[in-house]
Amino acid sequence: MTRDGKLKALVTGAARDGGIGQAIVARLEAAGMVVETLDREPGCTYQADIAAGELPALDDIDVYIGNAGLTTMFGAAHRFRLDRWEQDLAVNLTGTFRVLQACLGGMRERGFGRIVLVSSTAGTQGLPGQISYSTSKAGLLGMMRTVAAENITAGITANAVLPGMTASSGVLSMPRDIVDAWRESMPGGLVRPEDIAEAVGFFASPAASRVTGQMITVDGGDSLNTRSVTSSMVRS
Repeated sequence: MTRDGKLKALVTGAARDGGIGQAIVARLEAAGMVVETLDREPGCTYQADIAAGELPALDDIDVYIGNAGLTTMFGAAHRFRLDRWEQDLAVNLTGTFRVLQACLGGMRERGFGRIVLVSSTAGTQGLPGQISYSTSKAGLLGMMRTVAAENITAGITANAVLPGMTASSGVLSMPRDIVDAWRESMPGGLVRPEDIAEAVGFFASPAASRVTGQMITVDGGDSLNTRSVTSSMVRS
């Protein structure tokens, strides 16, 4: 917490214009928080590789938003390259934990903390062609629930937001045929980064002080399994 009593938040993966991270930063700043950012790319408060690099001192962070992650490793499980598997898990899972651990000690000392991990619907439903990504995002849910259970009496909450396919700059930079296929298949269209930021903002807010170990899925209704040959008739 800052000297003027404002909560201090950290958002990882916030360097990219049009990304979920920047939308989260704007949402938390609008709520009156002082927001610091961390990314391996320049343009943030801290530039660091969360998977293996030296992290800054983060024991004064009140709100940790674990948003950094890779989305670019593709391949079927039976022929997926091990180096790609290891890279995804190193960033999405181990890196997220390293930053969480760096923040957690200070939160426990002060008796207050908010932890929000940005997972994915791939972590609960799977995602063909992205075995390592899906596995890493599923791992975040186990991490979140364990941290929530360990710190429930320490004034610290831990929750997760599960975006569906989101029109972030990272997703829109994927091969065009993949993006077009997703856009055409989603009944409510691609999710906006601002939609994810609103869910994160709730978990970080005073209104969620008694909410911990929970997930919010933000996927525009995609998980309702509305795809069918009669879907056009239903919408008309």
